[in-house]
Amino acid sequence: MLFHALDLGATFVFAISGATQGVRHRLDLFGVLVVAWAAGVAGGIARDLLIGATPPAAIVEWRYLAAAMAAGFLAFFASNLIDRLKTPVLLFDAAGLSLFAVVGTQKALEWGMGPIMSAILGMITCIGGGVARDLLTRQLPVVLYGELYAVAALAGAGSVTLGFWLGLPPWPVIAFGAALCFFLRLMALYRGWKLPIAATNSESSKET
Repeated sequence: MLFHALDLGATFVFAISGATQGVRHRLDLFGVLVVAWAAGVAGGIARDLLIGATPPAAIVEWRYLAAAMAAGFLAFFASNLIDRLKTPVLLFDAAGLSLFAVVGTQKALEWGMGPIMSAILGMITCIGGGVARDLLTRQLPVVLYGELYAVAALAGAGSVTLGFWLGLPPWPVIAFGAALCFFLRLMALYRGWKLPIAATNSESSKET
């Protein structure tokens, strides 16, 4: 029940981020709701299909649709308020990333996946919605070039699988994994932490 509640909470948070981006791209109400739903459940659907948990929980369980639609309506009709709350929204997004990382990894472990693949599936749970959101709004997915995002999710997911492999109690490990992911994401937002980018010939010529 607790894992289910965490999963629904993360779905709502990510759906808000998708709906907010849809509003900023001047989509109509239907478009905003579509982007909200895709951002909220795409990662979980991809994970469930890959581990064989079919049909995916986000399709079978009506609460996932309700959470995504509630987030979409909230972002559409309270867009000015959400714009003023930009920092809290980023914090909720970081929290949703952390929750999806540990919940997605734990579900993969429970379905018999190995530690390495479970960590990867936990990361996919996190980034799938963001990729769907960005593609629907015609943007290069931010996970490919922005601050630490997928790496933060992979670090949190990897902590959960490491604890599982070592036979440690699950809840302290899950709490640590979520905290690690949240910390790395905050450092990326406020300290600009990111992976290095390869220098191009044009950049080298500018330096000379």
